[in-house]
Amino acid sequence: MARRPANGELQPAHRPAKIPAPVTSIRMTLRCAALVLVAAACGQPPGPTPSPTPVTVRSFEPDAELLAAAEAEGGALTTIALPRDWCNYGAIIDTFEDRTGLTVNELAPNSGPGDEIEAIRASEGNPGPQAPDVVDVSLPFGPFAAAQGLLAPYKVRAWDAIPGNLKDADGAWYGGYFGVTSFEVNTAFVDSPPADWPDLLDGAYHGQIALPGDPRTSNQAMLAVYAAALANGGSLDDARPGLELFRDLGDRGNLQATIATATSSASGETPITIRWTYYTLPSRDATAAADGPEIDVVVPPSGRLAQLSVQAISAFAPHPSAARLWMEFLYSDEGQLLWLEGYCHPIRFEGLVADERVPAELLSRLPDVTGALFPSLDQLEAARDVIGGQWDAIVGVDIRQ
Repeated sequence: MARRPANGELQPAHRPAKIPAPVTSIRMTLRCAALVLVAAACGQPPGPTPSPTPVTVRSFEPDAELLAAAEAEGGALTTIALPRDWCNYGAIIDTFEDRTGLTVNELAPNSGPGDEIEAIRASEGNPGPQAPDVVDVSLPFGPFAAAQGLLAPYKVRAWDAIPGNLKDADGAWYGGYFGVTSFEVNTAFVDSPPADWPDLLDGAYHGQIALPGDPRTSNQAMLAVYAAALANGGSLDDARPGLELFRDLGDRGNLQATIATATSSASGETPITIRWTYYTLPSRDATAAADGPEIDVVVPPSGRLAQLSVQAISAFAPHPSAARLWMEFLYSDEGQLLWLEGYCHPIRFEGLVADERVPAELLSRLPDVTGALFPSLDQLEAARDVIGGQWDAIVGVDIRQ
């Protein structure tokens, strides 16, 4: 599976603009009618076990006026940095074309978020075939681009379903999907997978725990340490306890100095890897499909930190109506569930589950992410300063390929 830089390493060219600091949590509520439950569990008299309530996914129906405007623009949409095997974007793009009749021009699928922003900047006054209409970037880049006047505000119909601190008040950018810190465990090498952060200190995991990079330079690794802080007496405003937990892991010999990858996890070189769920869940399925060892994905109940990706429209989009139609599709029931099928939890996830719009089979493949926290930009920046600045003094482990 391709790794999308926009959701791994954050590399803004400048200090990002600020967004409000409140933190939200995603709570998963499963109603009994959505799953296979014994009738008595719902307060009914004893009787045969009912079948799951069928879930009908609503197909996206484009707004006729918006579609006509998009067709008048040339009947096309230009995306950038969307690998087809990332977040189920291949199916998302194909379905959008089927539902609208528009053609999607896919630019530079393996580009990073900085490239996306620079592509917008370069398209000012030059709305040619290489000018993106829309972008999908990690959180800091949305506020940064908005502050530079590079984004066109637009509020989708599902605007009210997006938490207030995960979107720009004027509609310049808005949260699309997220991943949560998880343990990727190769059960061929680990007899009893760790259930929570404190378990990682057990001597049974000697030499088995690895990060996806060095926290001084890797955003994903830094955020793993940040998540550990939440489970070790810290908070979104206090990342230091995460360093202390990793110091203890190093002192006990549990922490490897090797950069973990999906390949090293599947081979057993790094039996316990700490990565985002939108990496670990596809890795689990891919390993199983290749008849590899069983991979367990554990979302620890303490220290659940979320990584958010946001959507936005270029201020210089050559196809602005098509761009709005794309956003409407992504935030529709069908678009949100297509993201979820790619293991990227959509921003409307809580509401979709509560309204019984997520198929039970799909829910059964997902870990519990209840209570995942979304730090603000200021909190992320402060945590990065603490972890990057104090890693040497407190942990003192150089993590290398």
